[in-house]
Amino acid sequence: MGRHSLPDQYGAGGSDPRPRIRRRAVALATALVLTVAGGVAAAVRSGLLSFGSSCRDHAVRLTVAASPDVAPALTVAAKQAEEGGLTSDGQCLEIGVTARESSEVAETLAAGKHPDAQVWVADSDLWVQRITADRKATRVTPVGNVASTPVAVAMVPAAAKSLGWPKKTYSWLELAGATLRDGSLRLGAADPARSATGLLALTQIGAAAAGVKDGDTQAAALMKALSQRASDTDARVLDTLPRDASGAEQGNPRRNRAVVVTEQASFTHNASADAGTGLDLFYPKDGSPRLDYPYTLVDKTRLSTDESRAAIRFMTFLRRPEQQKLLQKHGFRTSDYDAPQTLVTAAGGSGPQPFAEPAARPASDTAVEETLGTWTITVQSARLTTVVDASSSMSEPVPGTGRSRMDVTKSSLLQALATFTPQDEIGLWEFSTKLDGDKDYRVLVPTERLGDTQRDRLSAAFGDLSPVPDGATGLYDTTLAAYRQATASYVKGKFNALVILTDGVNQDPGSISRTALLTELRKLASPERPVPLIMIAVGPDADREEAAQIAGATGGSGQSVTDPSQIHTVILKAIVAAGTQGNED
Repeated sequence: MGRHSLPDQYGAGGSDPRPRIRRRAVALATALVLTVAGGVAAAVRSGLLSFGSSCRDHAVRLTVAASPDVAPALTVAAKQAEEGGLTSDGQCLEIGVTARESSEVAETLAAGKHPDAQVWVADSDLWVQRITADRKATRVTPVGNVASTPVAVAMVPAAAKSLGWPKKTYSWLELAGATLRDGSLRLGAADPARSATGLLALTQIGAAAAGVKDGDTQAAALMKALSQRASDTDARVLDTLPRDASGAEQGNPRRNRAVVVTEQASFTHNASADAGTGLDLFYPKDGSPRLDYPYTLVDKTRLSTDESRAAIRFMTFLRRPEQQKLLQKHGFRTSDYDAPQTLVTAAGGSGPQPFAEPAARPASDTAVEETLGTWTITVQSARLTTVVDASSSMSEPVPGTGRSRMDVTKSSLLQALATFTPQDEIGLWEFSTKLDGDKDYRVLVPTERLGDTQRDRLSAAFGDLSPVPDGATGLYDTTLAAYRQATASYVKGKFNALVILTDGVNQDPGSISRTALLTELRKLASPERPVPLIMIAVGPDADREEAAQIAGATGGSGQSVTDPSQIHTVILKAIVAAGTQGNED
């Protein structure tokens, strides 16, 4: 048939050896391909070969410094982000979460240092506001909030039952008062200087106290009692509770039976508590302040574009429904308008406690500073000598009040006096020119322990203050004399300070010069026996720059107020600042 015809032996039904050869060749080729492919894959995995760029070749690495309570949830979320292949601009994210106390990170930032993290998730915006207001601090940029949890009061069941839980509701002040009246309740909290939970609760109590008679004194008394049972951190507050339901533990005077905590903290405690050691949760009827977990970028100018975008990408990831459920699983709320019943129940809450009510209105910066100041001088007994300008200019009216500078100053000083406890030592001087012979100053009440008698003497002396007709301002000699007395009478273990209020500049031509005054103050100031001078310039005629210069010579601070009614707040704020400086030294 032509050359394309098959030989007879290869006809139909014959046996052709070529398919066997072809199958063997295909098998060998396939084996070779698989071997090579496996080797290439191993080489790629080992980094010896690369046929293209994986997103992990240039992964963006982020470190998140998070409050210890939210850190476990964020750790899980970060792991899920990596395992799920979350990318930013095509780059994988490698996210490490470290648990760090918010106060610790805030201190680092306030010192102008870097916390070695690109993202900071504090437990409260209080810390962010403090850093933002400090020009010397490392900058932080808020970009959202992760979750929230209300602040409440948790109690062991027997204590809660004694107060009629859950049917009977209380305000913050009523709950605090109940723990004062019943010594067996023993209320504990975290140090407000280190804990937003403690500070927000005390601020709420202080706000409530301001509306009742003798409320300031009641609030100060509560703080004094609470300071004896304060813990360093929120986690340690829970460690002060009874370890079991035995009578020995429940009756142990060293164990707290009521604690100021968040709903989330109570949720976590109850999840791991043994039978009989769970907590019941009171939600005060005048509103529960909330921790709001702000998500902030740290020192944004130092972040690369990739890091900034990756950090924001992780923030948006946390807002996904599955991540919101993760946060709820860890005891957090993810909506300001929804209080999941299962979460509340697990935290120890029950109706009719108002757990679903909106959060209490955020406290003002002034209210927070006043609370912190009161706490500071409550925890550490103070020894303060207050020196008040009695020159004729103090009779000038304060615009819009119908009262003189002196009258408003006296009211503010009386308000400040109410915040001090019997263990504090307070004294009062006044100054003008030639008040006591050639002296420009006069000691009205020597600096002694308050008690009931000294408090009454001071109240009367404050009330009797009045401007000296034609009296000038003998500021320099008075400042030196008062500071000499304050340093000479220094009491170890107390917060020693000198507070001088003046509405003008030095008007005594025969006094010591400013230069000589600064020199003498520097000689008297001692780091081992610190007595910061707090000089408050009152009204438009006072010189704040001079006040700051004079006070700075002692390690203190100069302040200014246009309205004497602000004196109370400024004194507390200055005491906090001076106390912080002293701790750093």
